[in-house]
Amino acid sequence: MKLYFHPLSGNSRRALLVATHLDVPLERIVVDLPKGEQRATPHLGRNPNGLVPVLDDDGFLLWESRAIMQYLAEMTPGQTLLPADARGRADVTRWLFWCSGHMAQACTILVFENFVKAVSGRGPPNPTEVARGEALFAQHARVLDEHLTGKTWVSQERLTLADFSLAAAFALAGPARLPLGEYANLRTWLGRVQELEAWKRTAPQMPPS
Repeated sequence: MKLYFHPLSGNSRRALLVATHLDVPLERIVVDLPKGEQRATPHLGRNPNGLVPVLDDDGFLLWESRAIMQYLAEMTPGQTLLPADARGRADVTRWLFWCSGHMAQACTILVFENFVKAVSGRGPPNPTEVARGEALFAQHARVLDEHLTGKTWVSQERLTLADFSLAAAFALAGPARLPLGEYANLRTWLGRVQELEAWKRTAPQMPPS
C-alpha cells in the first residue's frame, strides 16, 4: 500500500499513527503542500479535493483520514483499535465524527493562523480569526475534558481510533498556541498518547522557527 501524505499534516498523522501502531507496511510518498503538489493533476487524480492523505491499496484509492484509519484497522486481523461489536464500534465512530466536525476544525483555525502563516510567510495572524478559533476551541475542549474525567482513554476503556484521531488534532499544539492550559484531563490524556511508540515514531521534523 502507498500513502500520499505530508508529515506536518494532522490528517496525515492520523493514518500514520494507525499504520505504525498496527505495523502495516506503507510506502510513504510526500506530497509537497507548500509547492502546491496537492493541486496538480496527478494528485487530483487520486483525490479530487486536493488534500492529503490518500491511501492507494493496489488501485483502490481512499481519501479522508478517518476512513483510512478504519480501513487499516479492518484489514488487520486481531486489531483492537476498532471494536467488533455494534455499540463499541458506534461509540468509537461517534468520537471520530465529533473530532471531524468540531474539535479538529477549531484546532485547524489556530494551526493556520499561528503556525502555517508563520512558516509560509503569509503574514501575521488575523486577530478576528484567532479569537474565533479560541472560542470554538474552548467550547469543544471543555466537552472532551469533562468526558475524560476519571478515564484513561476516550472510548471503551482502551486505546482506540478515537484517541489517535483526536490526538492528531492537537499534534501542533505548541507552535499553534492551542490554549490547553485549563483542561487538565485533556492534557493528561494527550500526554499518555504522546508516550506511545506510534506517536514518537510518527513525529515530524519541525521547520525552523
